[in-house]
Amino acid sequence: MTALRSSMHEPLALPASDEASIAAAARRRARNRRLKVWGARALTLMIIVGGWQLFTAQKIVDPFFFGQPTGIVSQLKDWIQHGTEYGSLWLQIWVTMKEALLGFLYGVIAGIFFGVLLGQIAFLADVLGPYIKVMNAIPRIVLGSIFTVWLGLGTSSKVLLAAVLVFFVVFFNAFQGVREVDRNLVNNARVLGASRLAIVRHVVLPSALTWIIASLHVAFGFAVIGAIVGEFLGATQGLGLVIASSQNHFSPDGVFAAMLIIAVIALTAEGLIGQLERRLLAWRPPSPTETAAGA
Repeated sequence: MTALRSSMHEPLALPASDEASIAAAARRRARNRRLKVWGARALTLMIIVGGWQLFTAQKIVDPFFFGQPTGIVSQLKDWIQHGTEYGSLWLQIWVTMKEALLGFLYGVIAGIFFGVLLGQIAFLADVLGPYIKVMNAIPRIVLGSIFTVWLGLGTSSKVLLAAVLVFFVVFFNAFQGVREVDRNLVNNARVLGASRLAIVRHVVLPSALTWIIASLHVAFGFAVIGAIVGEFLGATQGLGLVIASSQNHFSPDGVFAAMLIIAVIALTAEGLIGQLERRLLAWRPPSPTETAAGA
C-alpha cells in the first residue's frame, strides 16, 4: 500500500520517444507558421506593388504625382550607376546612417541615465518633470531649425535633433520602468545592506530592462526621422537632401526610391534590435502571445 500511495503522488514520466516526437511536432508547427507568415507578407507586397503598377499603367492614377514601381527601380539603378546630384549614393546613405546612429547612441544613453535618475529620486522628478514635458511638447521641426541656426549645416545639428527625438522615447520608458520595479525587491536588497548604486545595478536596471529594450524599437526610427528632417531643413549631403531635391524636381520616383532605402535600413536595424532583445532578455519567460505564436 505504501508503494502504491507513493507512486500515486509521483508525476507520470513520458518515454523519451514521446518527448522527442512532441518536440519535433512543435518545431514543425513553428516552421509552418513562419512559412505562412512570410508567404502572407510576400503576397501582401505583391498585391500592393502590382496594384500600384497596374493603376499607374492604366492611368487610373496619374504616375506624374504617384510615381511607378518600375520608375523607382529605374531611379535606384541610375543612382547606383551614376550617383546623385550630391555625390555617390553610398555616401548619402553613410552620412544619414552616421547621423542617425550617433543620435541614437547619445539619445539612448541620456534617456536611460535621466530616466533611472528621476525614477529613483522623486524630488528631482517633481522639480524637472514640468520642464521635460514642455520640451517634449515643442514641435521637432522648430527644434531642427534652431539647431541648424546654432550649429550650421554640418553633422552636429542632425545628430542633436536625432538625439532629442530618441531621448524622450527612451526617457519615458526608462522612467516608467523604474517606477514599476517591485518595491519588495528593493526593500529586501536594502535590508541585506546593498548600497543605492548596487540596488540600481542589480535590481532596478534588470527590472526596467524590458521597458528600455521595448523603447529601442521605436527609438531608432525616430533617430532616422531626426536625421532626415535635419537634412531636409538644411544640409550638404544625405538622403534627406536627396528627397528634398527630388521634391523640387517634381520626381515622386526619386522620393519613393529614397524612402525605400530608408525602409530597408529601418528593417535591418529592427532585426538587429530584436536579436539584442532576445539575447538580453533570454531569462524572461515567454509571453502568452509568444507561446501562441510558437504553437
